[in-house]
Amino acid sequence: MKEIFKRSITGVIYVVLLLSAVFLNSDAFDFLFMAFGLACLFEYKRIIKLKGYYIFVAYLALWWSYIYLIQDAWLAYILLLPTLLTSIFLLFFLFSKKKRSFKPVEKFLIGLLYIGGGCIFLTMIPYIAGGFEKILIMGIFILIWVNDSFAYFVGKSFGRTKLFPSVSPKKTIEGALGGFVFALIAAYIISRYETNLTLIQWLILAGVIVLTGNLGDLIESKFKRNANVKDSGAILPGHGGIWDRLDSLVFAAPFAFLTLIIFSYVS
Repeated sequence: MKEIFKRSITGVIYVVLLLSAVFLNSDAFDFLFMAFGLACLFEYKRIIKLKGYYIFVAYLALWWSYIYLIQDAWLAYILLLPTLLTSIFLLFFLFSKKKRSFKPVEKFLIGLLYIGGGCIFLTMIPYIAGGFEKILIMGIFILIWVNDSFAYFVGKSFGRTKLFPSVSPKKTIEGALGGFVFALIAAYIISRYETNLTLIQWLILAGVIVLTGNLGDLIESKFKRNANVKDSGAILPGHGGIWDRLDSLVFAAPFAFLTLIIFSYVS
């Protein structure tokens, strides 16, 4: 009960912070996720033992270029392709039974494209149609929160079958299915208010976000297991570090961005 209370209080503070940034103005939202990206990279750098501070400079240069300087949508694909390829590489890392050690350049590129690229595409999503779509980005946040929350509660209450015990012993198939079902329900409700996407598109987007979000959670868990640490940090009571809280979003963001691009072409 004490653990649930701590998670709830931290979660409420986190949600209020995000809501404030989204509805204050676009610059506040941009700055918040630039800062979140730096925090995630700091935790990643510590866990994977990456030396130097070049990754922060590279991330800030990339973030500034894509958020404020680059206006041509086609140039986003130049970053999207290596980001997605890095995600696929990390899936092989996740499902490999061998313990993998990375070279310094691999650590650098993984951090820059997996975490940095994820935060950049998450920041770009509300601008995908030209303006700053507050309800669209909030809808994506809600889908992640609903999936994470109900996966946790359903897993706690009814979980029996382990999902990926070698990486994350507490996650269950029942919890994952519960999170998915409630995310679909949330997508239906969101579609009544955010009508730029159809109901079918919201349901597809929910499926993409839930699947890739769960994989992102497991990938971060494997990094932590390889480093023999429980949490990426301790800044968020009941949740661990910033990377612990954003692991699903960071991995899902490029896939969500790609899905929205596809929707724009088939609509």
